Amino acid sequence: MVKKLWHSRLSGVLLIVFLLLLWEWTVTFGIVQSPSFPSISSVFKSWGTLIVSGELFQQLGSSLYRMFMGYFIAAVLGVFFGLLMGYYRFFYFLLEPLVEIFRPIPTPAYIPIAILFLGLENEMKVFLIATATFFPILLNTFSGVRQVDQVQIDTGRTFGLTSGEIVRKIILPCAIPHIFTGLRISLGIGLIMVVISEMVAANNGIGYFILQAQRTFEVSNMYAGIFTLGAIGYLLNVIFVRLERKIVHW
Repeated sequence: MVKKLWHSRLSGVLLIVFLLLLWEWTVTFGIVQSPSFPSISSVFKSWGTLIVSGELFQQLGSSLYRMFMGYFIAAVLGVFFGLLMGYYRFFYFLLEPLVEIFRPIPTPAYIPIAILFLGLENEMKVFLIATATFFPILLNTFSGVRQVDQVQIDTGRTFGLTSGEIVRKIILPCAIPHIFTGLRISLGIGLIMVVISEMVAANNGIGYFILQAQRTFEVSNMYAGIFTLGAIGYLLNVIFVRLERKIVHW
């Protein structure tokens, strides 16, 4: 029974519970005495208050709206250009230098430019999220296309398939696992980027909420906001993995 327990996901849950209890004990017994390190019970109390009042859901809703707007734009463009670059050599030679110039630039470096051209509203944040999540999707799509067996493509041509039909019926199904890898990586990046953009310039959102809680020294609320990000990130990953298993069941 014990061996089965330690080889299940429950062991990870027990580790989290132990760490939270350790956090509570260090504050309760005075091992750590700092206003910046409240007890975990006070954090959960603040968390519950924010959930009941609806404030947390309001802030989180604004963030998720921005994140998914940028994420879906990046998904469409990333898959489209990844297929073009992977299948058509002309587009690879045309776009590869441009991709390799912009890809290494950290997305936060675009923030001043985005503010100048797009202002401080949602457009700026959506642009930054789309930029950050675009390249992992593009590169993984490209990699998936390039790994398709040439024999399959030649067989499709033998049966009279057009280039569009080859992409749709042969290349895309073979590249889907790689595409989903890029989408999964970008999902986490999108959550990170929405928090950064809201901390820089916003009047709502979970990133703004966390920063304001720190500035007004509502430390328990700050930790509650951070815990919310962890919970949302975990939940999004679980949903995505289950969706991936259903679509890429083979």
